[in-house]
Parts: sequence; structure tokens; C-alpha cells
Amino acid sequence: MAALQRDRSHPTADAIYHVVKAELPHISLGTVYRNLKLLSHAGHILEIEIAGGPNRYDFRTEHHYHFHCEGCGRVIDVDLPYQHHIDEDLSAMGFAVSRHAIQFYGRCSDCQLRPARQAN
Repeated sequence: MAALQRDRSHPTADAIYHVVKAELPHISLGTVYRNLKLLSHAGHILEIEIAGGPNRYDFRTEHHYHFHCEGCGRVIDVDLPYQHHIDEDLSAMGFAVSRHAIQFYGRCSDCQLRPARQAN
């Protein structure tokens, strides 16, 4: 968990594995995945599902949103107020909402300065 706490980039399990392996050379990738799942299910970290890519992990567990850059692939915290009314509106419709997660997609400010990649 310390490796994730030091890395605010929302790293993948593979990236976390490489950091931890430098400190614990005999650790396996499977052990890292299992521990990330356990920490996520216990609410100690967030697992962020990324469409078309590997899941990312976040040490910040309070409700917040994320921006996924389609240019460089970074996942960035979005510091907008959590919209509790969305949960309440759905609850009024009969759903038992525990929380919601919104991800924004587009290009970060750095990637906006670079020309978009052309599809082949």
C-alpha cells in the first residue's frame, strides 16, 4: 500500500509490481494482484475500471471523479464536488445506490498542445 500511497498517477497493477519488486525481489505479480483486490474490497484503496485498458488503483478513497486522457493514457483526479443528488435521485426511483463513479474522457492540457495521432 505504501507504493500506491507514494504514486498519485493511478498506476496499474503491473506498474505497482515493478516498484514493489525493487524493494521485495521475490514478490510475484500474482501476489500484487491479490493484495490489490483485497485492499480494494476492504475499502482501503479504489480500483478504477478503464474501458479498453488495465484497471488503475487510487489511494484516495473518498468519493471523487477521474479524467482519462485519450492521448497519453493518464488518469487524473477531478476535484469537483461529489454530486450526492444523483444517488438520491436514483434512490427515489427505487435503486439502492451505495455510490457512483463518473469518468470523463478527452485530452489533458498537455496533449491538447500536441497534434492528435492519426489512425492508420
